[in-house]
Amino acid sequence: MVGEQQERKALEPFGIRLGEAVDEHGPVCVGIDPHESLLEEWGLPRSVKGLRQFAEIAVEAFGGAAAIVKPQSAFFERFGACGVEVLEDVLAGLREMGTLSLLDVKRGDIGSTMAAYAQAYLGDDSPLRADAITVSPFLGFGSLAPAFDLAKRTGRGVFVLAMTSNPEGAGVQHAVWEQETVSGAIIDDVADANALAPAGTFGDVGMVVGATVGKDIAELGLAQRLAQSRAPLLAPGLGAQGATIGDIGRGFGAASSLVLPATSRAILSAGPDVGELRAALRSVQEEASNLRPQGVPGS
Repeated sequence: MVGEQQERKALEPFGIRLGEAVDEHGPVCVGIDPHESLLEEWGLPRSVKGLRQFAEIAVEAFGGAAAIVKPQSAFFERFGACGVEVLEDVLAGLREMGTLSLLDVKRGDIGSTMAAYAQAYLGDDSPLRADAITVSPFLGFGSLAPAFDLAKRTGRGVFVLAMTSNPEGAGVQHAVWEQETVSGAIIDDVADANALAPAGTFGDVGMVVGATVGKDIAELGLAQRLAQSRAPLLAPGLGAQGATIGDIGRGFGAASSLVLPATSRAILSAGPDVGELRAALRSVQEEASNLRPQGVPGS
C-alpha cells in the first residue's frame, strides 16, 4: 500500500517530496554500497548471492527509516546482468516501503544518448527508475536537458556534480572560464533551474558538493550562492572520508540547511544485524538534526 501511494504521488515535484521526507526522518542520506570489504565483514560471499543478501538486509534496515537512500550503481553493475537485477529489486523494495531512492550513476552525455540514460533511470516504465539520479555536467550543463525535462514530467529529481571531494576534481571544477569558476557556473545554472520552486521548499535540481570541501567553498566565496540555489545539496564524505556534521555546518555556512549529509560505510559497518544498522543510522540522524530547521530549506 505504501509503495502504491508513493507511485500515485510521483507527479508531485521531487523537491516537495524530499522536503516531506526530511521533515519526517531528518536530512541524512544513507548509501547502499556493497564494497567487497563490506561483503567480507558481513560474512557474505563475493558473489551475486552475497550481493543479494547484502541488499535485502540494507533495504530492510533503511526502508521507512531514512529520508532518502542512495544505492551506488557501480557495485551492482560489476556483477553484470544479475547484479543489475538485484539493483532493480533494491529500487522496487524502497518504493514498496515508501522511501525515496537516489541512484548514484553519474551519467552525462549528449543528445539522444543522454535521453536514453534519462529514460533508463527516470522513466515511469523503467525497472531501474529511481526518485532521483546523479549526473555529470562536464560535457556542458545544457547537455543534461533531456534528464531535466524527463525528471520534471515524472516528478523526479536530478543531482548535478558541482564540487566533489576527490582531490583531482578541483583541477576541473575550480578552473576559470570567462571570469567564473566551473563550479560557480554550475551553481548558478542550478539556481536558474530551481527559480520557480515554491517558497520554502527544495528545488527539484540538486547538487553534489562534498562534505570535505568546506575550505574550498569559503575560498571561492560560494556559500551564499549555494544557499540561494534552493538545491538539495548531497554531501558525500561523512564518516569514512573524515568529515563530521560539525565540518558541514562550518563549511557550508548559510547553505547548511540545504545539506543532505551522505554516509554509507560508517553505517554499513554496523551490519549485518538490521537492528544495529538502524541504530547506527539513528545516531547519525540525531547528530545531523540541527543542520536544517524543520520546513525551512535554505533559510
